[in-house]
Amino acid sequence: MKILKNIFLIVGALFLLQSCVVTNRPNMAFFTESEHDFKGAKFVSINVPLFLAKPYIKKALREDGEDEEVIRLVRKVSKIKVLTVENGNKAMLKDYAQYLNDNNYEDWATIKHDGDNVNVRVKQKGDAIKNMLITVNSDKDLVFVDVKGNFTADDISKMINSVSDK
Repeated sequence: MKILKNIFLIVGALFLLQSCVVTNRPNMAFFTESEHDFKGAKFVSINVPLFLAKPYIKKALREDGEDEEVIRLVRKVSKIKVLTVENGNKAMLKDYAQYLNDNNYEDWATIKHDGDNVNVRVKQKGDAIKNMLITVNSDKDLVFVDVKGNFTADDISKMINSVSDK
């Protein structure tokens, strides 16, 4: 029985560590299913293990002086994927926006900050928001953040307002 328990612990640890692996392949559907030519683009994908990340995120938000409502939003997050793209182009971003429109994502906010554009889109079913996509466009470098969770429209509005106030 002890051997079986150890095997499950080792397999569980390997599974958890695998989610920490950074890859050079895209981890978001548009990029893996697209007909778009990504010639010259360099991808870095990260799947964030939330059981490790949530405490650090909350601590960093408190140190930055964020209010407790924004910190409480972290509890509602169930999964985060990050994709960075070097040498992306405007055609790629345009195709990505069309893909999101075709898949029922609503454009909620576009924030301009120091020459960068931050776009927030959500997929809503009734009152529940299960998926939020954040795109940061900085010339040829792009960052895509896919946040899954159980949010309300009020949660997303508070998050957008807290960011745009700064």
